[in-house]
Amino acid sequence: MGMAALIVNLFVPALRARRHVARAFSRAFFRGAGIPITIHGLETLPRAPCVVVANHSSYVDGLVAVAALPPDFAFVIKKEMVRVPLAGLLLRRLGSEFVERFDRHKGASDARRVLRLAATGQSLVFFPEGTFDERRHIRQFHGGAFAIAERSKMPVVAVAFHGPRDVMPPGGVMFYRRPIRVDILSVLEPAGARQRSRELIAAAVDEPMAPA
Repeated sequence: MGMAALIVNLFVPALRARRHVARAFSRAFFRGAGIPITIHGLETLPRAPCVVVANHSSYVDGLVAVAALPPDFAFVIKKEMVRVPLAGLLLRRLGSEFVERFDRHKGASDARRVLRLAATGQSLVFFPEGTFDERRHIRQFHGGAFAIAERSKMPVVAVAFHGPRDVMPPGGVMFYRRPIRVDILSVLEPAGARQRSRELIAAAVDEPMAPA
């Protein structure tokens, strides 16, 4: 399915059309795998550009986001994904931005590039935990998404993913037929959104917030 999505997108010139294609293939994947996915609160999404932040617990989170959200969002992803065969190319075709997590100088340069993208009116999706592990908790949120939102004067939208960890557990290679639900929780002002969005998501998925 991923190979088919990539091949089709290589011949689709318009970015939004490529995102439509990816969304259709993502939804087809979940249907074909027998994994029901439901989305609640889409009407909550602002019509204006915004920054979506969601919890991160599985390698399928990106697929879930592509399937659930309108084709108006660029994904901001850890730079290691560039080196993943096929996936890196497909993500680039979808207008994703890749950011360095470990080199502060490169990370600052990447942040400026994302800020320029936001300045064009592009909505963004972040997984502000940055990574996940086998524990069921909400890790500390990195500040990049919220700094971008504040400097770009874009609202922050807190989104909770239920079920991706059960579909593909951390460290696993098998998919399991478990339901996935996406809840669009709240639209927040950028100031204070880092802590508030984390609290909302933790409460929604009923997982503790990891200590600092």
